[in-house]
Amino acid sequence: MAWIEDIVVDCRHPASVARFWTAVLDGYAVASYDEAELERLRNKGIMSPEDDPTVLMEPGPGGGPRFFFVLVPEPKTVKNRLHLDLACDDLDAEVRRLTALGARVLHTRGDWVTLADPEGNEFCLRPSTWTPPP
Repeated sequence: MAWIEDIVVDCRHPASVARFWTAVLDGYAVASYDEAELERLRNKGIMSPEDDPTVLMEPGPGGGPRFFFVLVPEPKTVKNRLHLDLACDDLDAEVRRLTALGARVLHTRGDWVTLADPEGNEFCLRPSTWTPPP
């Protein structure tokens, strides 16, 4: 039986997209860079974690899957084939919070909002009390 270990997000600037998602998702943090990891990056010619081509975002205790933000050369051009559905307690307040972080509202369908992260990756937001129609 398989399980989700990592969710991988292709992006143009992994460090900034990882920071965006740590601000969006409760309990997640960008993995810390110890001296060994910084040395590994320097050996590849990368002098700053800001330029790391693969940034890891980890859940807190009892959390969920890890997220890897991976540098790719091409920009996103079409709709995601896979996206996250997020729930919240106060939809309007959370939309305001996420747009202040850099998300864009793409469209609203009743109490279901589709947004995009700063690089255009879509995700949906709904109230935690939402139930699909029969």
